[in-house]
Amino acid sequence: MSGHGTLVVGSGLVGTGIARSLASGGRSVTLVSRRPPALAPEAYGAHWEALDATDAGACRRLTERLRPAHVVLVHGPSDVTWCEDHPEEARSAHVAVAGTFAALAPGARIVLISTDNVFAGDAPRHTESTPVAPANAYGRAKREAERALLALAPRAVALRVSLVYGHEPSDAGKWLNFFAACAHRLSRGERVEAPDDHWTTPVLVDDVAAVTAALLRAEHPLPPVLHLGGPDRVTRAEWATVIAGALGAPPEMVAPVPRARTRYASRPVNACLGSELLANLPATERVAVRGVLEGARLLAPAFTVPAG
Repeated sequence: MSGHGTLVVGSGLVGTGIARSLASGGRSVTLVSRRPPALAPEAYGAHWEALDATDAGACRRLTERLRPAHVVLVHGPSDVTWCEDHPEEARSAHVAVAGTFAALAPGARIVLISTDNVFAGDAPRHTESTPVAPANAYGRAKREAERALLALAPRAVALRVSLVYGHEPSDAGKWLNFFAACAHRLSRGERVEAPDDHWTTPVLVDDVAAVTAALLRAEHPLPPVLHLGGPDRVTRAEWATVIAGALGAPPEMVAPVPRARTRYASRPVNACLGSELLANLPATERVAVRGVLEGARLLAPAFTVPAG
């Protein structure tokens, strides 16, 4: 399939970050989702269209009209707790959409943003050669979506990404990433409880976008599965303390608690990814992924901590 432009399916934190990065790099980008994103894509040079990605007919009409050369799939419910309560709905959304776009655009470079939840979490870091063992319903849905995509689209890549973070506005209502939730609460003088027995390798959303852009640029064959984790392996409590420090908040505002007492009880103990393969990409396609301290310092100016 010959085509042009990039189609990004999903307008949450990661989808919007990828669309913004690609558009700022001069690409023609169409962002699609059921509802408009908080920031109009036209503000950064992209275009938004309404799409129910579970409607195969609507997806077919869209791809026939746009004929994208690249597709980025960041679709489906990502709230692990919701997926655990609605496993069939989660599976249907993730798997059907991946299969639909693989069938509609088999010649396109397709990047599916997948998850560390495809692992049970019994190793300090999981690489591309680690056997999968999904930890929860979200992990099972994403693993099946990977299979559906890779079976039909020979140029596709499943990019498994560790915990993604970035800025979300204070009026978002429900913050979908741990960094923003901590930072907003700390900036209001509120105490933050965070697990001290749940490890992760957080990745700044801008770095996810940069790696995705590099994969889309690649003209050579890519491995079907790649991992992207940050350089720091930290507990959420340790990470929250780093966030507090970057904001100038007292460290005692972070209260370490057991994972079992939090909404993260269904997450794998080690939600950590490492890669054996990303370093093998050509130098022009490698991205220096930032650690949690640098990420916190970059994002801190968007938040304020009350004096006193």
